[in-house]
Order: sequence, then structure tokens, then C-alpha cells
Amino acid sequence: MIESTPIPFQLIKDITCDVGGHPATYKEYECGFAASCLAARPPTSLLDIGSYSDFVLGLSAAYQVNSLDFREAPKINQNQTVVAGDAKALRFPDDYFDAILSLSSIEHFGLGRYGDEFDLAADTKALNEMKRCLKPGGQLIFSTTLTAGPPCLVYNWHRIYSYPMLKALCAPLKCVKEVFYSHRLNRYCDFQSISAELAVWDVYCGCWTKIST
Repeated sequence: MIESTPIPFQLIKDITCDVGGHPATYKEYECGFAASCLAARPPTSLLDIGSYSDFVLGLSAAYQVNSLDFREAPKINQNQTVVAGDAKALRFPDDYFDAILSLSSIEHFGLGRYGDEFDLAADTKALNEMKRCLKPGGQLIFSTTLTAGPPCLVYNWHRIYSYPMLKALCAPLKCVKEVFYSHRLNRYCDFQSISAELAVWDVYCGCWTKIST
């Protein structure tokens, strides 16, 4: 039909049928979780460490965002302050940010995949730095890999954490909200639906707060 219809374009055939539900991946669920936490308690000072660049760019429409990554990154929006640095040694004072965000990042720290220094304790050191820079009452919002089976290290890609490991990494913060995502189900789920298969990972999303002293 289109071939017989006059159009002001040169016609190039690329016939694809892509019907059904709108595609969604774990990334949409991670970003949706983070967005809902920020909307519930909008921060006046926000640090992002290594999250998806498209999501951070979207955040900058509503917030002033400090973006930290190990590698140099371009400043695309005037609401961004781009900082190249090491998450294990943040150049910010204690009790500085209302919210710190890190999506799909901590599992990669210290494995050298992105040119960073090899350090198997980098995830612990980075989270300790995030806790240090978080204001009392502030929110740490992050997502990472999760297994219901034995934790493992897929070198040099990422760690896959057990739930007790993640709780220990966040201590002494208090959990405000957490959800789990199953790749098999392609949705949020309860922990019992998380895969226990070796080297297969699902997703943990957590919002934790620093207790006021």
C-alpha cells in the first residue's frame, strides 16, 4: 500500500513486527525506584556516583546534580556539576548531601574493568564514603546485583551479593524502603523469587537513611 502512495521520502524497506507489551528491563525498574524515593523526599543537594547517564541527565531537569565517575565525562546540562574522582575517597565534607544515588555501580568498583585501581575492598570503602558524606536524615539510594544463592565474583565484571552482605555494607544506616527485581519474571518480586543459580544475578534496590545523632 505504501508503495502506491505518494510520499515526500525515498522509500527504504525495513519491515519489522514489534507488537506486544512495551519493552522494559531491570534498568527501568531501578530508575523508577530511585525516582520514587527522590520524589517522596526531594533533596536540595544530590550526589550521583556512576548511575546511568541518561537517568542522571533526566534528574538534572529537576535537581542540581553532582555527578561523580572514575572516568572523565562531559557536562551536558547546566544543572550538572561533573566531577572525575574516586568513590573510595570522596572530596566532599562530612554530612554534606541530602541524597546520594548510585545505580548499578558498587558491584563494579575495584575490579579494574573501567581502568580503576584493583581493590577488592573498593565497594566497602566507597559505601563508607557515601555514608560519611550523607547528612543525618539523608537518603542513600542504590541498586546492585543480588543472589539467593552463594555470593560470587565474576572477574573482572562484577560482584554478585547475597542479601546479608548488602545489609552489612549499609550498616549502621536504617532501611527505609527496598525492592527486589527478577530477570525471569521481568518485574519486582519477593525475595523468594530471586535466583539462587550460580553466577546468575537479579537486582536489589534499596533506600537507606542516616540516623540523626
